[in-house]
Amino acid sequence: MRISTSKSESMVLNRKRVECTLWVGDEIPPQVEEFKYLGVLFTSEGRMEREINRRIGAASAVMRTLHRSVVVKRELSQKTKLSIYQSIYVPALTYGHELLVMTERTRSRVQAAEMSFLRRVAGLSLRDRVRSSVIQEELGVDPLLLPRLEEPDEVAQASS
Repeated sequence: MRISTSKSESMVLNRKRVECTLWVGDEIPPQVEEFKYLGVLFTSEGRMEREINRRIGAASAVMRTLHRSVVVKRELSQKTKLSIYQSIYVPALTYGHELLVMTERTRSRVQAAEMSFLRRVAGLSLRDRVRSSVIQEELGVDPLLLPRLEEPDEVAQASS
C-alpha cells in the first residue's frame, strides 16, 4: 500500500494536547487538532460539540433559505411543508448522527432546532406556549430518535 504523505495528516485523540511523531517512510505528516472526514468534523479531544454546532448551523441555514419561499407560504399545504422538512431539513440536521455521542445538553439543542422548524410550519411561536409534543402530534411527526450518552450510573446498573 502506498501512502501519499502530501495528502496525509495525523491526529492524536486525547483530552490533553499530545505531540506524537508519526513517520511515514522518511517524512512526518503534520499533526492536526481537527479534520473533516466524509463531512463530519473530528477533533483531537474526541468531543462532538463542534460537529453538533455545525449540524445545527447547517439546518438553520436551510431554514433561513426556505423560510419565505416555503415555511410561511400559505399557498403550500402542511403536508408539502412536512415533506420538505423530512427531505431537506432533517438530513441537514442529522447527517452523521450515528457517530455522535449526545449529552443531554446537546440532545436538547438538536431537539430545539427541530422544533423551531416545526413551530413555524404549524404557524406558532414560543410565545404561544404550546408543548413540543402537542405540535408533533398535531403535525403527525415523530420526534427525532437520537442516541443518548448513558450516564456512568446507568451503565453500572445495566451490567449488574
